Amino acid sequence: MHENIIYLSSGLFLGLIAGIFPGPLLTLVVSETFKFGQKEGIKLALAPLITDLPIVLASCFLIASLANNDIILGIIAICGGVFLLFLAYENIRYKSSEAGLESKNTRTLQKGIIANFLNPHPYIFWILIGAPTIAKANEISLLTAVLFLLGFYFMLIGSKTVLALLTGKMKNILQQKTFVIIIRVLGVTLLLFAIVLFREAVNYIL
Repeated sequence: MHENIIYLSSGLFLGLIAGIFPGPLLTLVVSETFKFGQKEGIKLALAPLITDLPIVLASCFLIASLANNDIILGIIAICGGVFLLFLAYENIRYKSSEAGLESKNTRTLQKGIIANFLNPHPYIFWILIGAPTIAKANEISLLTAVLFLLGFYFMLIGSKTVLALLTGKMKNILQQKTFVIIIRVLGVTLLLFAIVLFREAVNYIL
């Protein structure tokens, strides 16, 4: 029981850190909420539930080999950087006339899935921290490992969902011109994240 509480607490803490840590997905949660409302921001918050399963499974089985394969991480970073450039362009060219588009036209969840899947940071986290922690927890019991995962994703998804809700409320009190400017600034932020990924790709490959 004591070990279960420790691993659940660890999952909650790591999930909160991952949830509020600045990155492409967090930026997308804010920008898409400003553009299309809270519902779309919450969709983005759920993206890790879809993208992380193959990442977690691969990390658990390939910790040693993938951790030392900088070429794979470099390729992932390059692809991620290219996709973030596309998202940055969309935000920077955003116009007030685009506000209020129907949710079916936003492809919000798809954007979040691709951005998260092509970001090497989740891979690095699960290879270096997540998968080894799960392995140790599983030595105690399967329940202990499950509690760690539940705590992690509860806080990861929960923190981003709260951010989407707060952003949605903020949008309602801002003038349209103001949040268009914010969206464009967030586009520049995505551009900077793209540059960071390209730089990381160079470091991995070279």
